[in-house]
Amino acid sequence: MSLPPPKSAFLVFLACVLLAIGAYAQSNTWTIDPNHSSAQFTVRHMMISNVKGTFSKVSGMVQYDAADPTKSVVDATIDVGSVDTHQEGRDRDLRSANFFDVEKYPTMTFKSKKIESAGPGKLKMTGDLTIHGVTKEVKFDVDGPSAVVKDTQGNMHTGAEATVTINRRDFGLMYNRMLETGGAMVGDDVQITLDIEMVKRSATPGASVSR
Repeated sequence: MSLPPPKSAFLVFLACVLLAIGAYAQSNTWTIDPNHSSAQFTVRHMMISNVKGTFSKVSGMVQYDAADPTKSVVDATIDVGSVDTHQEGRDRDLRSANFFDVEKYPTMTFKSKKIESAGPGKLKMTGDLTIHGVTKEVKFDVDGPSAVVKDTQGNMHTGAEATVTINRRDFGLMYNRMLETGGAMVGDDVQITLDIEMVKRSATPGASVSR
């Protein structure tokens, strides 16, 4: 049997490598489960109390390496219009041009660039956070990821919680009102927490994700 010419052999080898890389990437691709994920924020009000809110619509993908989570890559998107502080008037104000201006900037995003170990069950995740059209590098403190759990459909689940504090003015969120007694109505520092559940679907046809 004759051997293929060297060039043909190289092309066959290259094709095999690319297929293997593609299969590996697919096997490590997890989806952020929007039914069990959210983003919360906390900000000072009138310098005397904390107002807390939630963005209920979080989506994205994670290239998750269970053997070495520091090799993972996170790409998350938050629907800003899903903001909920349990006060309708305040939520309308947050969606308006005074703050998030959701008609112009409907989403905020986070794309990780580096993940480092910070001790048992702890990670530091550095990446680009985009809010209100402004992108800044931030570093999240991460608890997790949790142990992988298989649901009744054969899907794999894991989760993590990531927290960072930002200055909203760095992202162009400047609006405020001053108090007669001094100080501002809304604080500048905002704590953001991403509470994420990831799922990798079973290869079994028709498998659904447990709710």
